[in-house]
Amino acid sequence: MPKKNDILPLTIESIGLNGEGIAHLDGQVVFVSGGLPGEVCDTLILKVGRSAIWGKAVAVKTSSPDRVAPDCPQYPKCGGCQFRHMSYSAELEAKRRRVEDAIRRVGGLDLPVSVILGAKNTQRYRNKVQLPVAAGKEGPKIGFFRARSHDVVNVDDCLLQPETASALAHAVRRWMADYTVPAYDERAHAGLVRHLFVRFSRTQALCCLVVNGERLPHEQELVEALRAAAPELAGVVLSVNTERTNVVLGRELRTLWGRDFLEDTLCGLTFRISVPSFYQVNRDQCEVLYGKAVELAGLTGTETVVDLYCGIGTISLAMACHAGRVIGAEIVPSAVADAQANAQRNGITNAEFFCGDAADTAARLAAEGLRPDVICVDPPRKGLAPEVVASIAQMAPQRVVYVSCDPATLARDLARFGELGYAARSAAAVDMFPRTAHVETVCLLSKGG
Repeated sequence: MPKKNDILPLTIESIGLNGEGIAHLDGQVVFVSGGLPGEVCDTLILKVGRSAIWGKAVAVKTSSPDRVAPDCPQYPKCGGCQFRHMSYSAELEAKRRRVEDAIRRVGGLDLPVSVILGAKNTQRYRNKVQLPVAAGKEGPKIGFFRARSHDVVNVDDCLLQPETASALAHAVRRWMADYTVPAYDERAHAGLVRHLFVRFSRTQALCCLVVNGERLPHEQELVEALRAAAPELAGVVLSVNTERTNVVLGRELRTLWGRDFLEDTLCGLTFRISVPSFYQVNRDQCEVLYGKAVELAGLTGTETVVDLYCGIGTISLAMACHAGRVIGAEIVPSAVADAQANAQRNGITNAEFFCGDAADTAARLAAEGLRPDVICVDPPRKGLAPEVVASIAQMAPQRVVYVSCDPATLARDLARFGELGYAARSAAAVDMFPRTAHVETVCLLSKGG
């Protein structure tokens, strides 16, 4: 049995969920960061658990043709990316296989994932940036958490985010150093600045500082520094978060300067985005994902569509352009208000939105006898509760379009739908987050064998 700090030659067999290579040793799974399938790596053992071992490749004896030199100096210290050591084509195939394997192993279904829709642009695509702040020996650290830790890695620039985000981070560092503004210490629940949060439209930026307090010292000087760093800045917002929590944003928002929202175009529609709004972080790939969802919905202009996780109405309004009637439901009141305003902003009159939990909404609509032609769901990572699946089946739609950010919970839910007479017909993966381990899937289900 290996011990911590041993160095062992291992042959990598496949790629794991987080981009690590997978090998086997004495019947145990070994997760090797930096290893690719087919490679023989000298692996430094970092941790030995009861059922798995973790290590990192310190020398590659047999290299894979898919190995490339990482283009980011922070990789792999920063935990944001997992695939910068491999070609993009290999990354896409690993993600496609991950979805297909999950559907087969977790869902017990033989459903090929024949396509993964890759991104034309794999760099600087994020339109939302969340950067934790911590104290450092040489001044404030603003960056990302080291993999599997809460240790903040100071990052000068990130290739996934617009350069403006880095300019704003530099401005906040200088302001904190100049005025001795303390960073938040989550262990002691002390200090002030917790996160830098930035949103982007196609032309503007919105900056939010999350703080452990009601006010900031030298607020005007902060605003001036941020405006100088980013001329395209539309507003500066303060988020008050004084709770012991891993949730980034607080419940209270206060505008320090400018506007507290942005407007952006998606799928030919205009959306207003505030700091807490849910909005897909890769605009271009979001259009690919939603386009696929509309395609699988098979809309001809007369159908009734129910969207049970509508957020600010992005999928709902995209569907409304091709349907007869759309009903959107969302549990967050502010998101419902945004969805209603977005429908009015785009002149869409065949979409209605109301506030409600997905399970309660589905049950109520089913009890009212609503029989939609299509139900669309885009749930959080935990997937659908069993009662939501049951209520959807009770409404007996012709088609269910399931948009998922987690292959395992998607596969579980596909099996649940199958037990209620809905068969999975097709699935397509979409690479929403290039160079990271995340993958989206859109799946079509319909009633019958």
